[in-house]
Parts: sequence; structure tokens; C-alpha cells
Amino acid sequence: MSALQLEVVTPDKTIVSTPVVMAVCPGVDGEFGVLKDHISLLSALKIGALRYRTESNEEKYVFISGGFADVNNNVLTVLAESAEDAKDIDAARAEAAKRRAEERLASNADNVDRTRAEAALSRAIVRLSLARAH
Repeated sequence: MSALQLEVVTPDKTIVSTPVVMAVCPGVDGEFGVLKDHISLLSALKIGALRYRTESNEEKYVFISGGFADVNNNVLTVLAESAEDAKDIDAARAEAAKRRAEERLASNADNVDRTRAEAALSRAIVRLSLARAH
């Protein structure tokens, strides 16, 4: 294999399956890059953007909402709870989700699960950022 193979998989489908020159993942302890011949690695991922450079030198982005990255034998497998190619993100839907999360967080109701609302807000912000930039 002449390149690093990137596989981004959710419980529903494969989002990306392509050879890449490099990939940068949103690790829980910070971003980390993976190149061909990287040492074996297993890392937890946080909500964020995974970016990668194709063999034709295009930089592409994928929204990741947590999961794990496994590097082994020149294959980077990202097992994500959910993921979307940046070009497929619906900015209007992300904006609506951001508004709903902000409203839940602003409310002082006892029945609001603040942890879930904060995670929803974080997902919406990253999606909006990717949708606007790409």
C-alpha cells in the first residue's frame, strides 16, 4: 500500500474510504496527525473536525461527533458515533440545532439535561463552522 488508507465509519454507514497522504483527528487530548507508516495507535475522539489531504493534494473535512481512531498497518479507522462530510452539512439545520441548544441552556428549568444540551451546542457549532468554511 503506497498511502495511508482512511476509513471513517458510523453505525449506519461508511462516510469515507480513500487513500490519503495525511489525516488530523480531534483527539480528546488534542489534535493528532497520522501519516503513512505511523506506529499503531488507539485514541478516543471528541466532537470536532477530522481533516485529511488526498493523494491529489485536496484538503477535505469530516464532522466527527466522538468515537475512536485506530491506526494499524497503514490504515486509519475512525469509528464515530456520527459523522458527516463537510460538503453534506445542512447549515440551516445546524443553525436551528444551535438555537435550540442555546435556549435549553438559557432556561433555568429543572428538567434540562445541561450535559446533553452542551454536547448538542458543541456539535452544532462545529457543524456550522465546517458548513460555512467548506
